[in-house]
Amino acid sequence: MTRKFNFLDKVFLLLSGLILLMVLLPLVSVLLGLSPQQLSAALTDSEVLDAIGLTFSAAAIATGLALIGGVPLAYLLARRDFWGKSLVEAVINLPVVVPHTAAGIALLLVFGRQGLIGKFLYPLGLTFTDNLGGIVIAMLFVSLPFLINASREAFALVDKELELAAFSDGASPWQAFWYVTLPLVWRGIASGAMMMWARGISEFGAVVILAYHPKTAPVLIFQRFEGFGLKAAQPVAALLILTVLFVFVILHWVSKAKDQQVS
Repeated sequence: MTRKFNFLDKVFLLLSGLILLMVLLPLVSVLLGLSPQQLSAALTDSEVLDAIGLTFSAAAIATGLALIGGVPLAYLLARRDFWGKSLVEAVINLPVVVPHTAAGIALLLVFGRQGLIGKFLYPLGLTFTDNLGGIVIAMLFVSLPFLINASREAFALVDKELELAAFSDGASPWQAFWYVTLPLVWRGIASGAMMMWARGISEFGAVVILAYHPKTAPVLIFQRFEGFGLKAAQPVAALLILTVLFVFVILHWVSKAKDQQVS
């Protein structure tokens, strides 16, 4: 039985509507202020398409690399107590609060040609400035907390007794993790990976400092806005928004379909 809205509900609806309006209004303005001709021109602009493809692929590579080390770290943070754990948790969340232009400077000091690590790799032909590697490093740095925190919360929700039961049945720690724990947390990990991928797509500050070239979509939008004004940047921004929206709708539909199959 549905309950009628009371006064508190109506106040919350009003406040919720204001928040949603603040999010939707700028995005809708970008899309509605664009003519079909402008969108068609963006769709046939190879520089725009290359930038969007590079952005999506670099964010996916960064997310894949993060899964390799981020999921084990999340498991340890959720399951084990060790010296310095609070410090590790604080370090993980630092990229969230550090301004991303400052993050770009910090990464340049490490991975630049004269950086702490970069100066040893440069003679070997490995560089992270003005190439895909630098873009991936920048995206990895700023978006890693989303994956680790979501995965850690998912691991924390799994009852430890399930792992202990697997041990008592003769399973090794790896078997218990792979066949018992991981199937229960994969949705949380997938959600964190999706959030990390999305955050990587939107990254500008760290990328533009560490690897200005090749241009990702946010960098290209900034360059066109700075050089040619709002009308030149708007079609690129609109196409990026539409592409991201399309991808998220598809992923949401796939997730819903899987949930219905399970139920």
